[in-house]
Amino acid sequence: MDVLSSILDSVKLKAVVYQRARFTTQWGIQVAHDSNSQFWRLVKGTCYVIIPGEETIKMAVGDFVYVPHGSAHQICSKPGTRCMPAGYYVKQLQDKKPVFDGDEEETILIGGHFEFNSATPHPFITSLPKVIHIDNTNVEVSLWMQNIASFMNEEVCNEKLGGKVILGRLAEVLFILIMRSYLQRTNVEEGFLLALKDERISNSLKVMHQWPERDWDLLQLSAAAGMSRSLYAKEFKRLAGDTPLGYLTNWRILKAKEFLLDSKKNVIEIAVAVGYQSEAAFNRIFKSKVGETPASYRRRVLS
Repeated sequence: MDVLSSILDSVKLKAVVYQRARFTTQWGIQVAHDSNSQFWRLVKGTCYVIIPGEETIKMAVGDFVYVPHGSAHQICSKPGTRCMPAGYYVKQLQDKKPVFDGDEEETILIGGHFEFNSATPHPFITSLPKVIHIDNTNVEVSLWMQNIASFMNEEVCNEKLGGKVILGRLAEVLFILIMRSYLQRTNVEEGFLLALKDERISNSLKVMHQWPERDWDLLQLSAAAGMSRSLYAKEFKRLAGDTPLGYLTNWRILKAKEFLLDSKKNVIEIAVAVGYQSEAAFNRIFKSKVGETPASYRRRVLS
């Protein structure tokens, strides 16, 4: 399994797609800060996304905007438009009341959000930028994304059997395509994405993710990267923001949390599965990172 897939598998990526939004007059929606991360795709018309502290984004048809950390934002027909709170807008639609209905240019949006398990955070998620704008100029990625978006639009409009599940799966694919496109197009300057873009560092991440139970040392990991120990340690720290062994420990703890919540393995079995031969040693490191023992963590979260 590649590095990104293993990360997304551990953070339990899920997606929800909203009802299609249609506007035929000047309009604006105020989206409050949220623990989930929203995405928008412009199907028809024009619109703007405004996030405090960021440049205003003008979306063209086919563009995607992704707000990774659920930052408060406005999405509107033009800057300066008075915005309606998103919750009130949704309630008006549920009550079958016309909202932003007129005789001006039609604008159609599809939106949704991605969810990640907050119990198993990963620096890949936490280091994403405040906003990602994917335009439709990259032919290869754009073709994939437009096809996915077309399928989503079809499911949203027709409410066929199993549509909610299909929409969720399509949106999960969309997330990966957004990440691919972002990595290909953007000069990433900081964050864990730098490590994913570097083939040598990524190779060492792959072996850590694939075999966390192995007794890795710096020499073995630098060999997987094809680098000297000193250069590897320096580059890993620069790109990933942590030492190789420090990252390995955090990955093991993340996987241990996953096993504790999703399996019936006992604590010593989980300890061995993530690279600790002693239950006592596993308990110590887990408590130092999480603030409680594995058994206590399992009881608290599952309750």
